[in-house]
Formats: sequence, structure tokens, C-alpha cells
Amino acid sequence: MEHEATNATLLEREDLTDTLSIVRVRPDSGRVPEFHPGQFVRLGVPRGPAPQAGGRPGSRPGRIRYTRRAYSIASSPRVTEWMEFFVVLIEEGKLTPRLWDITPGGRLWMDAEAKGEFALEVAPAEADVVMVSTGTGVAPFMSMLRTYRGQNRWRRFVLINGVRVAADLGYRAELEQITREDPTVIYVPLATREPEGGSWTGLRGRVQTALEPATYQRLAGAPLDPAHCHVFLCGNPQMIDDVELLLGQRGFVTDSRTGRGNVHFERYW
Repeated sequence: MEHEATNATLLEREDLTDTLSIVRVRPDSGRVPEFHPGQFVRLGVPRGPAPQAGGRPGSRPGRIRYTRRAYSIASSPRVTEWMEFFVVLIEEGKLTPRLWDITPGGRLWMDAEAKGEFALEVAPAEADVVMVSTGTGVAPFMSMLRTYRGQNRWRRFVLINGVRVAADLGYRAELEQITREDPTVIYVPLATREPEGGSWTGLRGRVQTALEPATYQRLAGAPLDPAHCHVFLCGNPQMIDDVELLLGQRGFVTDSRTGRGNVHFERYW
């Protein structure tokens, strides 16, 4: 029943903390579905077969039911053997406690098609792209960065990632290495609850701290100007609402059904 209900294998798992993990998943087909950086797929686990409508005791069960959740893809589409995801454990959640029990080699379910319209293509190549994220919301920006770096796809790529404590900063070492190699990439991590007196020397506070005009100018070497910047938001819904409001007060315009703006986001939860 397991192999009938699942279609992928958890290849690797890197636990950053007790509640944060980077995982790589390989579909049974041997090749991941085509996708654009910024898109997502759902991961899931089976929770048993559903009874047939009107079924009698002992009758054959119907379709298998799943517990599923959408996750942004962190890997580049150039990697075709597996997909990477940045996952947070929600203790009271229905899915992640079960995902946490899966060890490398274990089985799970993954979408056969990527979805979503969160894409870098909406920003012109001459723009500064400002990626604002909290926690695991950094994942789609890693896919964009890994895919387009070195292709003159932006003037500046400013990645702002807010977390509670520094240990929660996924991809920190990779991002710091990229900034040393590529002057167009600027990495701005923030921590809201990192204890005083420790080794943390970065910014403290919410992501809005990095968007304050003087602070942003110092960090990015250019103003946060709606004439030259496109801002992408991913993470906590309250952060998205707060930053969208802040940017609107500074002349930015959010995408809408009637037209494209220079603030872009997609809600997954």
C-alpha cells in the first residue's frame, strides 16, 4: 500500500535546528517536474483510503486520502534529479510532525506539476530586485538566485531574511559565500530574539528595520525607490500585509488583476 500511495523518496535531510530542516526529494520518475523559480509543489503523506460512497462494510476502499501542504521550491530547475525544500516543523500541524518522522530513504507523496505565478520575470533586468522574507520564505528566492545569478538578470539582488534567532537562518553560509563572489548580491539577515552579548553582529528587529530609508541606503548602496526597484515578499502573512502597507506609503504599487505593479507576493498559508 505504501508504494501505491507514495511517489517520491526523501533523499537527504539537513536539520538546522529541532524545528527547521532542508530536505531533498526525488520523484519515482527520476526527473522532477518542469518549473520556474518561485513556483511551488505540494508534499504529502497518505492518511488512509477513503471508503466508497455508499460502501458496505468490507467493500473495496476508494481513493487514498492525503495530508498535503504547498512548499516553495528552493532548488534550481537546472537540477533535474531532485527538488529541495526548506521546511519548518509545526508541532500542532497535521503534516509536518509526520514528515519529521521520515528519514532518508523514506517515502512520501509529491505533486507531479509545479504551480504558482510568483516569478522574477515580472521585473525588468535593469531593476533592483528586493527579496523580503521571513523564516522559510527565503526558499523561492534561493531558487531564483541559484538559477539566474551571473546572467545580468538584475542590477542588484537584495535578499532580506528575518528570523527569531541566528540559528534559524537557512542558507546563511551559501548566501555569505555568494556575496563575497558577486557584488550584485546583497544579503541582509535580521534576528528579532537573538540574545544580547553573543556573537551576533547583524541587524536586530523585524524586516522593516532593513527597509528604513537610511538603513536600506547604507546596506544596498542605493535608495529603495519605486522607480528602480521591484519588491518580492514571501513568508509570514502579517509581514506581507505590513510591508505592503509600508511600501504603498512610499509610492510602490502592488500587483492586481487590473495591472502589474512593483510589489509581488503569493500567499501559501
